[in-house]
Amino acid sequence: MTPATITAFKGLHAAALAPAALDPKTKELIALACGVSRLCDGCIVHHTRAAKAAGATLAEIQDTLDVCVLMGGGPATIYGKKAIETFNASG
Repeated sequence: MTPATITAFKGLHAAALAPAALDPKTKELIALACGVSRLCDGCIVHHTRAAKAAGATLAEIQDTLDVCVLMGGGPATIYGKKAIETFNASG
């Protein structure tokens, strides 16, 4: 990837997660759900930490993961566990 691509992606990331009709915590929970659904380890870690930093509680993370299991079946249980481990391990 070129620096221009990375810069553009960072801009997209910031714009998509900026406060608007949804607050940043809600957007991070959605991003976490997408990361679990896409089976993306890095996304799960990043968005779990970001959701926690935005004020998400463990109960909110767990509710988000319950919806992931509903929509994603068995694989979501494995990847959802990574989000819980990340939440518990981060400051």
